[in-house]
Amino acid sequence: MRIIDQIYIGGGFDRPHGSEEAPLFNPATEQQIGVVRLGDEEDVERAVAAAKRAFPAFSRTSKAERIDMLHRLNAAVSRRADELADAMREEYGAPQGFVKFAAPRAGSVFLDMAKTLETYEFRRRIGRAEVEMRPAGVAAAITPWNSNYGFICSKLATAVAAGATIVIKPSEMSAIQTQILTECLHDANLPAGVFNIVNGYGGVVGAALTSHRDIAKITFTGSTATGRAILQAASGAMKRVTLELGGKSPNIILDDADLDAAIPQALAAGFINSGQACIAGTRILAPADRLDEIQARLAKAIGAFKAGDPHDPEVRIGPMVSRKQWDRVQSYIRLGQEEGAKLLAGGEGRPEGVDRGWFVRPTLFSDVCNDMRIAREEIFGPVLCIIPYRDEKHAIEIANDTDYGLQAYVFSSDHKRARRVAEELEAGRVAINGAAHEPLAPFGGFKQSGIGREFGVFGLEAFLEPRTLLV
Repeated sequence: MRIIDQIYIGGGFDRPHGSEEAPLFNPATEQQIGVVRLGDEEDVERAVAAAKRAFPAFSRTSKAERIDMLHRLNAAVSRRADELADAMREEYGAPQGFVKFAAPRAGSVFLDMAKTLETYEFRRRIGRAEVEMRPAGVAAAITPWNSNYGFICSKLATAVAAGATIVIKPSEMSAIQTQILTECLHDANLPAGVFNIVNGYGGVVGAALTSHRDIAKITFTGSTATGRAILQAASGAMKRVTLELGGKSPNIILDDADLDAAIPQALAAGFINSGQACIAGTRILAPADRLDEIQARLAKAIGAFKAGDPHDPEVRIGPMVSRKQWDRVQSYIRLGQEEGAKLLAGGEGRPEGVDRGWFVRPTLFSDVCNDMRIAREEIFGPVLCIIPYRDEKHAIEIANDTDYGLQAYVFSSDHKRARRVAEELEAGRVAINGAAHEPLAPFGGFKQSGIGREFGVFGLEAFLEPRTLLV
């Protein structure tokens, strides 16, 4: 049993003032594996005070000093990548394919931001004015459980590059991962107070951070509902806010697509991170005149997406993070059938041969209309919908008929046609034929998928305020 009874404030580990505890589980076995002691409002006060004390000196550090810190952070995190990977498998249940991406990525985000910083000009001339980009102030970061150390590292990297100090509230369900990562970050030997980490519930620690008078900038990744609450809390003091929220990404298979390539990639996009991903391509849009062929191929290809023990290299879908999340996904599978959709694969309950763990059967619905709830609401599990369209124009209409706009996917044998369709889609990112991730490009969403952008120059400037000097 792992006992996590420390938070990180002012450059060192400390016991929280809060006394409430939360259990930690292995979602693949449903067994309790630890306990985390949670912080409270007094711990937030101490953490923000430490960040505020550190801000004046840290905001005046040079670009070279910050680049050096980012390289030290990369080295410290990369040294323990294997431990981070093991913790993610145990505490979150991520399959090996996702872990192999996420563990190295945690360290590499610091190098990405160092690269961005190398060519970034904090001072520039615009006409008669001198414009200086200055750190916005003390920042608060609130991060989710579906890629715990990735989100912590990317937000910390941006704050360090900008010269901002930060208080981070990670998900309390990821405390083992957070503890190992915090030990790594401590080893990078940054100035005391530059980063502070407080475990706690969103309604306690998160709420105290978002309403704190000394927090100037909030960066949040999570659900749209929570994002709305944060935006409301921040509006009273006009805090700067970056929100990366939910998604219901369209996965458009055009009628000229090479199905041998498109079908497995469309399923991979839909089932990414066991379906617990805001960018998951959960709405598969298929041309009506090829619908039967595409459905048959999808139903057959889904067999390659095995759900089970995340230590098994053949497993591509791990468990849901908690019993609550498992129940939520099950309720949507029931709802889809009640709405009149047809099950092509999967369904309620655990996969065949699995008698414990919060595993979901990879599920594929056909006969779906875009106004059904399973096509409009973010399920956050391995549940996909096939929606037919008449022609290219109709496909674009369906794709854009959503409250979300985070990511979209287009498959076509004609690159120019795919580009034309992509340009019509209302999404922060569009991937053509399974395009790879670009860590320096902006990431964020249209509509209710968020406000602002992360990564690269766009992410950096979200932590900066321009000041104009007229002489």
